[in-house]
Amino acid sequence: MRAVAAKTPIWKAIADSLRSDLAEGRYASGDKLPTEAVLAERFGVNRHTVRHALAALVEEGLVRTRRGAGSFVAATPTDYPIGRRVRFHENLIAAGRRPEKKILALEERGATQGEAKALSLAPGDPVCAYHGLSRADGHPIAIFESVFPSVRLKGIATALQCSESVTQALTAVGVSDYTRASTRLTAVRATITQALHLQVTEGDPLLKSSGLNVDVAGAPVEYGRTWFAGDRITLTLEGGQG
Repeated sequence: MRAVAAKTPIWKAIADSLRSDLAEGRYASGDKLPTEAVLAERFGVNRHTVRHALAALVEEGLVRTRRGAGSFVAATPTDYPIGRRVRFHENLIAAGRRPEKKILALEERGATQGEAKALSLAPGDPVCAYHGLSRADGHPIAIFESVFPSVRLKGIATALQCSESVTQALTAVGVSDYTRASTRLTAVRATITQALHLQVTEGDPLLKSSGLNVDVAGAPVEYGRTWFAGDRITLTLEGGQG
């Protein structure tokens, strides 16, 4: 008797079809995939079978899921060098991405003890805190908080409100150039609010960068903390970085 060839499991055939869709560019990096219900209708199966296929693509790193939001095409990580001259817009343009920043909040407040130490201030001295969301090609890659000495940089809040980048804002208040004096990288887990902004799941891995920028005279002008979505960025430390 002839042996009967084993049939391909339905969930695997669906995964293969979706994998082909991704390879052919039907869905771009960061795009949301059709819902489980829509995919079940397309392939004529139940949602459990679709869920099995999507789980396989998640395991391969092709798809990511967000609780309550659905499944998304995994974004290709963006190369982001960190050296003596860290520039968000320049870094993304060099990587072939379209940079964009959204202001979440601008506030004038007193410096915390850690911020005061970094910026050579006294605790409670006035600072401008800039909270924002960074995007690449329209997709969120990081949230950040940058703190500036308000007395040393008069008008910085207005400059940040009116400028497309921190570099432009610093130029507007008299800082012609600045460099990175120090960088510290740590791995953390996303809080619920960070997850909402970055469109990830609470507890997902983030890369936290804490850095200090100084002007040409060595005076601190910006102390920043950035939380990068771990699967969307590749941080590279360039030579000479302290």
